[in-house]
Amino acid sequence: MTSEGEPGHLIRTAHLFLLSTAWGMQLWVTFIAGFVLFRGVSRHTFGLVQSKLFPFYFYTLLGCSFLNLAIFATYHPRELLSAGETIQIVLLFSSVLLAATNASWLSRATTKAMFQMQEIEREHGLGDEVGLSARRADYQRLKEKDAKYRGLRQKFFTFHGLSSLCNLACVVCTGVNLAFLALHLDGL
Repeated sequence: MTSEGEPGHLIRTAHLFLLSTAWGMQLWVTFIAGFVLFRGVSRHTFGLVQSKLFPFYFYTLLGCSFLNLAIFATYHPRELLSAGETIQIVLLFSSVLLAATNASWLSRATTKAMFQMQEIEREHGLGDEVGLSARRADYQRLKEKDAKYRGLRQKFFTFHGLSSLCNLACVVCTGVNLAFLALHLDGL
């Protein structure tokens, strides 16, 4: 039985469910799905799948992060936070900001640059190969000869890199919050 001011079983379950949903989704999308797809479908198909998957992923992650922050903040008043709880709330808030940045800006900018690159690649008969090493010399020649493509490629990799960093930071934030939660379980 919970005491007054403590979250009930439903709230605790919701908090754990949201945190574990975010964690599982992050691990799958970040470390498994992309690598499997990249090695199994053409570059342009991979880009198309990612362009459909990432907005859903980032907005779902944003929703889970926001709800976790709201639940945690409701039951942990700012003036009563311990050092560990302060770390948790900062990490939850960071997850919300990072997921929002990816969902609302970086993912869109990356996808836009990628589709513009793919258009130029199609004009040169590129994009149907599977994997990174296929036709590497052709991509290198295109990059050297076409200034627009070179600029788009640089833009793409800048946004993609920032998006990846935000995503990895979210993975760390979620993982640390799960560890804090696990360390405070009374039993299994």
